[in-house]
Amino acid sequence: MSYHMTTFQGSIPAAIEQAIKEKISDAVVEVQGGGGHFEISVTSKVFAGKNTLEKHRIVLGAIAHLMAGNDAPVHAVDKLNTKVPA
Repeated sequence: MSYHMTTFQGSIPAAIEQAIKEKISDAVVEVQGGGGHFEISVTSKVFAGKNTLEKHRIVLGAIAHLMAGNDAPVHAVDKLNTKVPA
């Protein structure tokens, strides 16, 4: 894993989780990683009936502001898992 420099202050995993929960109110979010590279797992009823691309667009749209710019805190989402609760 490479390291990505950022000027972001605070916990990046917490910021990712908060941004997703603001967009998807019932989301259960798990974030792992660091150095700009993260693995994200999101479980929500909002994903029901949606294909993988649609689900990923929802999540990535929620964190787009954390991925914008040259010194963005999120450089890459190496793995994104989206699930509907059982």
